[in-house]
Amino acid sequence: MLRNPFIGRSTSSAGRHPAHRRGVRRAAWFALAALIGLAAAGALYHLIDIPDLAALQTEAPPDLDVASIAYTADGQELARYYRTHRVWVGYGQISPAVFDALVATEDHRFFEHRGVDPVRLAGSVWYTLRGSRQGGSTLTMQLARNLYADVGREVTLARKLREIVVACKLERRYGKHEILEMYLNTVPFGQNAFGIEAAARTYFDKPARALTVPEAATLVALLRGPSRYNPLRHPERARQRRNLVLRQMVEHGRLSADAYRRLAPEPLHLNLRPARPASDLAPHFAAYVRRQVEDWAEAHGYDLYTDGLRIYTTLDARLQQHARAAVEAHLPGLQAVAAVEWSAPHPPEPGSTYAPYEARLGRVSPFAHFWATHPDLLPALVCRSERYRRAVRQGEPPDRAQARLLADAAFLDSLRTAHARLETGLVAIDPHTGHVKAWIGGRDFAADQYDKVALARRQPGSTFKPFVYAAAVERGYAPDDSLRDARMTFTISAEDDATWTPRNTGGYSGAYVRLRDGLAWSKNTITAQLMADLGPERVADVAHRMGIRSPLARVPSLALGSSEVTLLELTSAYGTFVSGGVHHPAVVVTHIDDDAGRRLATFVPEGHRALTRQTAYTVLDMMRDVVQRGTGQALRTRFGIDTDVAGKTGTSQGYADGWFILAHPRLVVGAWVGFNDRRLTFRTSDWGQGARTALPVVGEFVRRVLDDPEAALGRGVRFAPPPGYRPPRPAVTSLEAFHAPAGLERPAPPGPLPLRDALAEGLARPDDTAPPEADPEAVLRRALGPPPKKDGS
Repeated sequence: MLRNPFIGRSTSSAGRHPAHRRGVRRAAWFALAALIGLAAAGALYHLIDIPDLAALQTEAPPDLDVASIAYTADGQELARYYRTHRVWVGYGQISPAVFDALVATEDHRFFEHRGVDPVRLAGSVWYTLRGSRQGGSTLTMQLARNLYADVGREVTLARKLREIVVACKLERRYGKHEILEMYLNTVPFGQNAFGIEAAARTYFDKPARALTVPEAATLVALLRGPSRYNPLRHPERARQRRNLVLRQMVEHGRLSADAYRRLAPEPLHLNLRPARPASDLAPHFAAYVRRQVEDWAEAHGYDLYTDGLRIYTTLDARLQQHARAAVEAHLPGLQAVAAVEWSAPHPPEPGSTYAPYEARLGRVSPFAHFWATHPDLLPALVCRSERYRRAVRQGEPPDRAQARLLADAAFLDSLRTAHARLETGLVAIDPHTGHVKAWIGGRDFAADQYDKVALARRQPGSTFKPFVYAAAVERGYAPDDSLRDARMTFTISAEDDATWTPRNTGGYSGAYVRLRDGLAWSKNTITAQLMADLGPERVADVAHRMGIRSPLARVPSLALGSSEVTLLELTSAYGTFVSGGVHHPAVVVTHIDDDAGRRLATFVPEGHRALTRQTAYTVLDMMRDVVQRGTGQALRTRFGIDTDVAGKTGTSQGYADGWFILAHPRLVVGAWVGFNDRRLTFRTSDWGQGARTALPVVGEFVRRVLDDPEAALGRGVRFAPPPGYRPPRPAVTSLEAFHAPAGLERPAPPGPLPLRDALAEGLARPDDTAPPEADPEAVLRRALGPPPKKDGS
């Protein structure tokens, strides 16, 4: 514990200890350093020039004007990041609530000091000496750092002296209101918004003069860390920080306690309008890179928009072009299918290609039945539109503005078109490094900036099943173990008698099905029985180890993909199968240099082992069958992909989401297709399956990449089994029992099945109501022969 050196000490010279003499010498040196510092500060005061406020209002200081540039892996310019949205506004054009929130939070004695707050500075020194560094800078001192790169940001006495000198000169030259004006026009708020006007329009789509108290508090909260308190990525963290600002306003007399109690529970009420990154090749990817580098820059004392950073990304421009071409080849046709299916109360007979739907598109009213069955949706969309908000801001009564816009046929047509736009996401990752090679975050960045790769969370459906099978193989199951494809009811909670009965799209065959076939044909009944034995905790643990970061509900339906995930984490997790059980996190930036070419950072995240090599290869080999003869065989038959690949299709409840993840020895590719509004879906199972929506996008992309010799993906490469690999042996000694014709009684297995534990404990029970004449699916017909006749003969 530090003590005041002038308390409890004798002033007598008798008996002085050598430690005392050392203390005197340190004090003398400190005094000398202080004198030198004061002399240096005096010299700096006269040497440093302060610009005119008028000059700052018309052009940014030269120190703040160096753009950062991102490049693709093959050297093409991807994007430039700079202050594209900076409008200087005067003191009178800023809401008073902003000044109240700013002063109360950042510098509550701002109107009492002359640039330096002695009390705050002394406290900062004291806590720093105790090992807990705290900032002692006033708003004016922060402004000095923002305006002058020469002031610097390093933690040194010389820098602090420069900062103090510039702050004192600013205070001498400008009034308090002018300093606040300069401060609020130069600070970053994240989302490429610099200055209070850009921030107000970016986060709330309104001018700075119209900001309310909670909106002002939200923006002031961002000043402590625009990435850490980003309200889009961390809404709860941002809300808590906003409420801290509101409490500071109460403490310093700038807000009543009653107002705080009323405002604190309110959500953030964002109306986000972020600036567009300058990238035509991969705009969603460029925006994601921007967010990642913002985090790094904030943590390391750099400014992405002013420091001229050179950012080297993993994106492959050739693969990105193939990805864009694949989306453009299939999304218009799929859009036509959905539009025609929703044009009438009953969808037409399903076609096998896009052509008949595209031909009918001009003769029907697209999505007419959807809008007719959702009459409240269009008025709600009107009230969320920019035209409506602008009209209300300009003084038109809300009811009148809504009625006027609802009578505008052309405007309503544009709303319908935008809302019914079919969307997609595609990402390609090198499974051995985690490097992202292609990234399509949506069909049109200008129309929809919400990223379907990294931000959108949707139910993955059956693409989650490989995690269940990986857990099963870890537990001792083998691909040739068999379970019965029959209706089963699982007890979720014995207390309230809650049950779950999974169903297959094609019904129940009644036959015993190998696990390999259950995965190939996406049998929900087989996966559900595995979950009954393994338990949700074990399956969730495997998924998290393999790279799933989203929270997973520990419920039986997790086996069928009921918990939402992002396309990026799902595709990255599949890479674990290809890389021998090692998960490599997705990487988008390899290194960052400064504008002189000096290396500032290199990013090589370490992979971690999630599965044994044996387990990873076993499940990968099972997923080969999905492509070879299961739900993903269109890759072979339609797209002619004849190389060694594996994969899995997925469809969420009601055909709201279509998925396909493909694994190649050198690349893992994932795609999602669906609508932003989950009420909009494909209406028939023929077109709603991921095999008909997402698989064609992936198939088109992989075919184009394989046909491109410069892409160097390779047709002849194969998945390599681990040294000494031996396929797991089934739990029974003979498989003949599992190949009895559908509907016939199956003999008792000669060996135990792992499911027996779940059955014995009452967690699952077979339900024998499936009709004996149920027609098995194609794979079972080939394996078992024709089903028995109804008369049993």
